[in-house]
Amino acid sequence: MRYEKGHKEATRKRIVETAAASFRKDGIDNVGVADLMAQAGLTHGGFYSHFSSKEDLVQAVMEEAAAHSVQNFGRRIDEGGLEAWIRGYLRTGHRDHPELGCVVPALAAELARHPVASRQTFTDRLATLAKAVEPHLPAKMSPALKKKTAIGIFSTMVGALLMARAVNDPQLSDQILEAGITSALALAQIKSATA
Repeated sequence: MRYEKGHKEATRKRIVETAAASFRKDGIDNVGVADLMAQAGLTHGGFYSHFSSKEDLVQAVMEEAAAHSVQNFGRRIDEGGLEAWIRGYLRTGHRDHPELGCVVPALAAELARHPVASRQTFTDRLATLAKAVEPHLPAKMSPALKKKTAIGIFSTMVGALLMARAVNDPQLSDQILEAGITSALALAQIKSATA
């Protein structure tokens, strides 16, 4: 059977998108290849015509997540600068739907136990995001301080989101998100009009 041009790329994209959501929601180790392919509406055997291993898929998911993060960052910056990005990241919808959100709080702890290649993909993408934040920090900051601050802002946001997801008290969870926003804005030296 012959497929239309672009079929293989579209199928691979569907597998990556399905895996990205499943990994974020359930964790990499809790998602089997057979179940993943069934979720994507494909047969288990077809997996290996797209990926050499599950770890190869993990790296593809990291790439897809990075592209999504860059798009989301750009959109938020266009909407209202660095403050809009921080507030958008630490919103309740992001907290409540990890399958649709940032891969970092969903998978970072698990990725720390994965092979070097997957961790390198993650490292590279994290560096790219930090670099994107740097130009939006105060001009008076040195390049070294901008780099350190960008990493600190993102680390603060990820930590707040992780904690907000982990607690079972909705009011405390909301307070954690607000505290994360306040801390990230302070690191960025942004005096919010809504504070």
